[in-house]
Amino acid sequence: MSDGTTCKVLAIAIKPAEGAPMEQVAEAVGVVDAGLEGNAPCTPDRGVTFISSKQWREVCEELGADLPWHTRRANILLDAGGLAGLVGRRVRVGEMLVEIKGESKPCGLMDKLHAGLRAALKPHARGGVFGRVVEGGAVRVGDSLTPE
Repeated sequence: MSDGTTCKVLAIAIKPAEGAPMEQVAEAVGVVDAGLEGNAPCTPDRGVTFISSKQWREVCEELGADLPWHTRRANILLDAGGLAGLVGRRVRVGEMLVEIKGESKPCGLMDKLHAGLRAALKPHARGGVFGRVVEGGAVRVGDSLTPE
């Protein structure tokens, strides 16, 4: 999705504290250099995380498991294919503007949540991408994400 293609926000989740279960919400508010309101504190460059619905389905098929998308602990599920082409770009998602800073590398927690999940997320940036909120604003399920 590096060609300016628009996609939709399918779901949003926040983690109220480090290590806490993810909570799905219909709307979240991005705060400049702080991420999503109500989400556990993080570094500014990792203020919001995105994952592709298509790639998540591929991961689940490989694992032979039907895992909720937020098992990955990402904030926003997009109706999109690969997201690696967004790294280094700015994207408008709802009212929020996010600068995509990098690929989300899966950590050891993934294998604690489901055996083999970490390895399944590694190829093709299937772990998603992360970014810095550069303009705050609301994002809602059904909003569009458009590269700028």
